[in-house]
Amino acid sequence: MSVFTLAGLQLELDPHQNNFEHISAEVLSLKKRFPNLQMIMLSELCNCGPAPRFAEPMPGPLEDAYSELAMQAEVYLVTGSLFERDQERIFNTLSVLSPKGEVIARYRKIFPFLPYEEGVSCGEDFVTFDIPGVGCFGLSICYDMWFPETIRALTWKGAEVILHPTLTNTIDRDVELAIARANAATNQCYMVDINGAGKLGMGRSIVVGPGGDVVYQAGETQESIVVDIDFDYVRRVRETGWHSLGQPLKSFRDNPVVYPQYQKGAGSAALNALGPLQKPAKPDWSE
Repeated sequence: MSVFTLAGLQLELDPHQNNFEHISAEVLSLKKRFPNLQMIMLSELCNCGPAPRFAEPMPGPLEDAYSELAMQAEVYLVTGSLFERDQERIFNTLSVLSPKGEVIARYRKIFPFLPYEEGVSCGEDFVTFDIPGVGCFGLSICYDMWFPETIRALTWKGAEVILHPTLTNTIDRDVELAIARANAATNQCYMVDINGAGKLGMGRSIVVGPGGDVVYQAGETQESIVVDIDFDYVRRVRETGWHSLGQPLKSFRDNPVVYPQYQKGAGSAALNALGPLQKPAKPDWSE
């Protein structure tokens, strides 16, 4: 199978309540409208908003509810992310459920939006999963994308499509669109970046092809974004270049350079001089 049809739901949701019933209705309505849909993806923390107090263990009741929804809709369902409690720690965790309701992947956000995403621990594992006969998907959440090493690691593991839910309601959304395009081009992969809308985000979700080309960019209000992902196309781009141009993955593979910043014990006087990771201090106007 070359073409895989997926949808991103850019929903207007309430950050102060459990949105599961609303999300469930939207998922089922979309699958009824587009019966050929194979995957539906939600935005980051769409269920209860950015509130760690709603964290629960995984498996747990909320993830189980999404498993039931995946079975009911008969799709692969990407939860966006939920807060996961693991003993004393909380993670921002994305689950992927199969059409049979099975958890086929969980990914803990490696780069919480510090110093603002307080009380959330960093994940450690880069997660990909295969859909037999289709291809390889990689998982990333919001701020992860700002660190090119994360997308390169997923590509190194074989990812051809990066599923990237986000929750952005700040002025840097325009920058994120550029980062999504750059990551897609430099890693010759699809980037599916789905943001929330309304009170939970400013929308402008984007789907980018393996040449950095914009497949679709949403507006700022609620949208259902249905696109076809062509795995033959991404493989051809990796083999011969986008429009017969650069082949960056092969060049990265074959280049003998050793990157000093990744060597064991490597330090950086320039980075160390930046000081601690903390919120900007209140100005002292007395001086």
